[in-house]
Amino acid sequence: MRILGIDPGYAIVGFGVVEYAGAEFRPVQYGAILTEAHTPFTQRLCNIDMDIQQILQTYQPDCMAVEKLYFTTNQKTAIDVAQARGILILAAAKKKIPVFEYTPLQVKTAVVGYGKAEKKQVMNMTKNILKLAQIPKPDDAADALAIAICHGHFCRGRK
Repeated sequence: MRILGIDPGYAIVGFGVVEYAGAEFRPVQYGAILTEAHTPFTQRLCNIDMDIQQILQTYQPDCMAVEKLYFTTNQKTAIDVAQARGILILAAAKKKIPVFEYTPLQVKTAVVGYGKAEKKQVMNMTKNILKLAQIPKPDDAADALAIAICHGHFCRGRK
């Protein structure tokens, strides 16, 4: 199964594509969709849409796993990230790619085994699970790979 993990944002959208078979993960590609800070917000959404369409076309994922939003402070940021997240989910829906959502707690538990793990622990375990030489950069890409790994673990648990 090919899983596309997404760490949503509007300045940086992390993505990670992994192959999952027989309880083994293999990295395919990872990176980030970047939008310029002084670009009008509507144009940033258009850029995210164009880039996610290209990623979906290129890597042909079987499913997409995306982090659920959790914000306690800045409501404007939350709304903007939610709008970008909607663009990402809509792109998958248009291609009939199932979308699965996971909380940060679920991701940490699936990757590290502990829901209150530190970000560095999650990044190190992601690197180890995928047998990478170093922690993926930017951090958003590492987070997206962790979300993809989380989905693989949750799928395995359902069988």
